[in-house]
Amino acid sequence: MSKNKFKIDLIGLKCPLPVLKANKIIKQHKKGDILEFHVNDNAAPEDFKNYCKTKNYKLISITSKKNIIIKIVI
Repeated sequence: MSKNKFKIDLIGLKCPLPVLKANKIIKQHKKGDILEFHVNDNAAPEDFKNYCKTKNYKLISITSKKNIIIKIVI
């Protein structure tokens, strides 16, 4: 299975919108795709952790420099 990588900009959205938008976007992708969400809401990392656990997606990483980058495999 080939993995496609996608970057999704969710900058400027506040809780719970980043996860709600991510859920809608994920439905448009295939299993095995790697999605990299760019967010700047401080609640997003915990929201994405809970979301991935609930949906059985693999959370690859959460990094924070200027913005928060959350990578998951669906």
